[in-house]
Amino acid sequence: MTFKELGIIQPILKALEAKGYTHPTPIQAKSIPILLKGEDLLGCAQTGTGKTAAFGIPILQHIHNNRQPGQKGRRKIKALVVTPTRELAIQIGENFTEYGEYANVTNTVIFGGVKQAQQTRILRQGVDILVATPGRLLDLINQGFISLRDVEYFVLDEADQMLDMGFIHDIKKLLKLLPAKRQSLFFSATMPQSIRDLSGKILGNPGKVTITPEKATADKIEQGVYFVSKSNKTKLLVHILEERPKQSTLVFSRTKHGANKIVKQLGQAGIKSEAIHGNKSQTARQKALGKFKSGELYVLVATDIAARGIDVSKLALVVNYDLPNISETYVHRIGRTGRAKESGIALSFCNQEEKAFLRDIEKLIKQKVPVISEHPFVGEIDEAPAKATKPKPKPKKKFNKPKPKNGESSTNSRSRNFTRNKKRSPQRARNSDS
Repeated sequence: MTFKELGIIQPILKALEAKGYTHPTPIQAKSIPILLKGEDLLGCAQTGTGKTAAFGIPILQHIHNNRQPGQKGRRKIKALVVTPTRELAIQIGENFTEYGEYANVTNTVIFGGVKQAQQTRILRQGVDILVATPGRLLDLINQGFISLRDVEYFVLDEADQMLDMGFIHDIKKLLKLLPAKRQSLFFSATMPQSIRDLSGKILGNPGKVTITPEKATADKIEQGVYFVSKSNKTKLLVHILEERPKQSTLVFSRTKHGANKIVKQLGQAGIKSEAIHGNKSQTARQKALGKFKSGELYVLVATDIAARGIDVSKLALVVNYDLPNISETYVHRIGRTGRAKESGIALSFCNQEEKAFLRDIEKLIKQKVPVISEHPFVGEIDEAPAKATKPKPKPKKKFNKPKPKNGESSTNSRSRNFTRNKKRSPQRARNSDS
């Protein structure tokens, strides 16, 4: 099946052909017909299979076809796409621009971390499609720069990540501001029960839900895991990068501090790299990502928050420096490579403490990750943590009861001691209480 057979209009076909796209991916082939009918959709597809085009193409076609000939005046927001990260928002905006190049449909992207002046200037001019992160969107709505009353198409992209990042309350606020009559689309790389529950409350007709066959990882991604101590992870990373010079490599760190530390240690080994994470300014993040995409920078270190927006064609290698404690995150990470028809390699480092995470990942993807046993640090593993021992109970103090004097009862003895204690000086009494 081709895009033309799906009923895509000529202006969009022209743009797709310029990108070399003629045949839809499975998620696109199943989603586009449903969305062109105006029905709600809950779409699930692994990362890198073309979810953005699956919802972007129908939205562009709807807006293009519904525009009145010779229509003038300020454009109103007809489609709203909400996504969790700045990088992903920028990527989606770029895709809308590419697919809609000949369709006369405009879009803009808004996100936090930068000054709002340029964003509000474009909004005043009017746009057809708005791509936004939740925080900046609500902020500009409260300031009166954005109205959602004309929205006809609402997309929640990467819905699972949105919930994981705690945006559920922001989403509920947005839903109250949207028109009741609209087409709602949920797209997600994974489909936990929380997403199914939320979709049942928001989508117009839960019976019109399409879920692609469950397949956790792309077939063309070659996976492998190294068992290595925490202290030797950087040495192993240097070894791997030196064996693969000038190959685009994306390294994942669990924390922002860890990402900075990896960059510093790679620099000490003579390997240039940069980090992107939430503490970096938007300008710095985009600059680093731009250098990585252009091939000027070969190694990029990222945290999971920034990962969803990384879309680099022909990414050769993904390295999980830290295994994620959430199994679905592993799928998102390695999905950065092996995109579309490309092949890729995903390598993971696992120390003693992370073996439980590896078992959970293998359970999710329903396959064993091959162990790479030949490497310079194979015998150097973390020491098992010492078992905690209970402290020995302190011996109880023995208090000797005063012996009664000859001819004195024990009751009279206690009374005599009490009288003697009352005669102590006030200073001595205070000292005994302190």
